[in-house]
Amino acid sequence: MKLTLKALRVNENLTQEEAAKKVGVSKYTWANYEVGKTYPDVPTIKKIEKAFNVKYNDILFLPNITV
Repeated sequence: MKLTLKALRVNENLTQEEAAKKVGVSKYTWANYEVGKTYPDVPTIKKIEKAFNVKYNDILFLPNITV
């Protein structure tokens, strides 16, 4: 099952700031990733995989869109 970055963060009961620190980016950068304004580069994706124990193919890099 694919999870958004927000879902990964919420599943671990982390704030955006805590998730950002865990990955090594600013909270503003993390927030931009969550809403799809910017996307992480390959080294950051590797850090996200390690920090949240997920594989790249299990991460959905688009925000939740509700209609």
